[in-house]
Amino acid sequence: MTLIMVVEDDHDLAEVLGIVLNNAGYEVDLVNRGDEALEVFRSQNPDLILMDVMLPGVDGVELVRQIRQESMVPIIMTTARGETSDKLAGLEAGADDYLVKSQYQEPELLARIKVQLRRRPTPTAEPLKIGSILIDQVAHTINRDGKVIPLTRLEFDLLVALAKDPGRVFTREALLSEVWGYQHAADTRLVNVHIQRLRAKIEYDPENPDLIVTVRGVGYKAGQN
Repeated sequence: MTLIMVVEDDHDLAEVLGIVLNNAGYEVDLVNRGDEALEVFRSQNPDLILMDVMLPGVDGVELVRQIRQESMVPIIMTTARGETSDKLAGLEAGADDYLVKSQYQEPELLARIKVQLRRRPTPTAEPLKIGSILIDQVAHTINRDGKVIPLTRLEFDLLVALAKDPGRVFTREALLSEVWGYQHAADTRLVNVHIQRLRAKIEYDPENPDLIVTVRGVGYKAGQN
C-alpha cells in the first residue's frame, strides 16, 4: 500500500488528513514535530510527504532541504498563509508542489497527490542532449563535461521535457501540464521557480542562460548550443 507521511503540528487537522487519506486507500504515518520527521522518514521510506511549513523543532522548509540531500521523494507543502514568500521558500528548498490550507478542498488534495505519485521517468535507450548536457533517462542522471550533476525529480523532468522537443517554445501552462500533470494559470510560478533552480545547476552562467532560453512573452525552450 502507498505510504504517505503527513507532517502537521495541528493534531486535529492531522487526524482529518489521516482519515481522508485512509479513505482514499493510502497508508498514513502522522508526525507532529519537524525535529522528529527526518528520523521517521528514514525509517519508514514513504512514497510521498505532505509537509506543513510551520512546525515545532525544525520548520518545514529546512526539513525539505534536509530530505532533498538524500531523496527525491515527492513533497507537497501546505501553508496556513497564502503569501508568496512562503510558497517560494518551500519550492526553492525542493518541494514539488504547494497548497494553501484555507484554499483547497479534499478532491484537489487527492488529485495533486495522485499526480505526484504517478509521475515516473519514461526510460529510453537513447540519451538526450542540450548543449554540453547529456541526459540519461534510464539512469535518471545528467552529465556535463564528464561530471554528474544531481537534480531533483522535477528538475530532471523539466529538462527532459525541453530536450525531447528542442524546437518547441513551451508556455508555462504547457510545462505545468507536461511536468506537473495539471494546468492552473495561478500555479505558473511553480515553473518559474524550478526553471531558475535548474539553471543554477546546469548553466555556466545562470544570469545569461544558453541551455534553457527564455522566449519573452511566451515561455521557455531548449538552447541550441
